[in-house]
Amino acid sequence: MNFAPYQDLADDLLPLLPNRGDGAHDLAHLQRVWVSARAIAAAEGGDADVLAAAVLLHDCVAVEKSSPLRAQASRLAAARAREILAARHWPEARIAAVEHAIAAHSFSAGIPTETLEARILQDADRLDAIGGIGIARCFYTAGRMGSLLYDPQDPRAAHRPLDDARFATDHFRAKLLKLQDGFKTATGAELARQRTGLLADFLASFEAELGLPKA
Repeated sequence: MNFAPYQDLADDLLPLLPNRGDGAHDLAHLQRVWVSARAIAAAEGGDADVLAAAVLLHDCVAVEKSSPLRAQASRLAAARAREILAARHWPEARIAAVEHAIAAHSFSAGIPTETLEARILQDADRLDAIGGIGIARCFYTAGRMGSLLYDPQDPRAAHRPLDDARFATDHFRAKLLKLQDGFKTATGAELARQRTGLLADFLASFEAELGLPKA
């Protein structure tokens, strides 16, 4: 896994991460988030050391998507990241910056992003939920949860509440297509706009193959 120019930090921290058995939140996910975070930071700035540690440790506590503790996952990871970095004698100010970025990055945590690094991490992590990778992750996660691809009686949820725990394509309208509205950096927002267009095109093609009229 390439985390240049922080490969030494990655080699130190990655062995501490849990073996999640989740292909949507594996080491490849961390690498993709790092690529996006570097692209955003190149335009927006930020403390690269803090950002690298936050990316590497933002999923350092494994909580399944279906777990009742899911909304606490980022706080649990932030606390664990503090322990890890304190054991490596990081300065307190940088530990606190990493801790905040991790705690605030989660969609479900509802914690305001108070630093540039937190905004970049949140944007980079959310970028991995949309676009081509996001489509793959959506259906992969639905399969792990035992969900159906779609509701054959009402694919667009025109006459029922959206239920993305049961139907994979419901997740597009319930969450994925809405994510672009919450991006915190200008660079992240532009990347999100492009990837959201791909999501919308995919969903339109999917529904056309079901024989539905154009939405």
